[in-house]
Amino acid sequence: MAVKSVSIRIEKEMLDKIAYIADYEGRSVNSHVLVLIRENIKAFEEANGKIEGDIHPDINVKPTRR
Repeated sequence: MAVKSVSIRIEKEMLDKIAYIADYEGRSVNSHVLVLIRENIKAFEEANGKIEGDIHPDINVKPTRR
């Protein structure tokens, strides 16, 4: 599985809030964002049909380290 990096611009207050939620749930911000992305993909596919590809958003797989 190829792992890519993405940079985003985010307001400090929003980052602080997402960091609070991530910490509350025992995750890093990066891991929490991945959970949110998986949930969004899963909801989209349930409403609109499967998007082609081998990644299944219902499987919570943490990318391997290099």
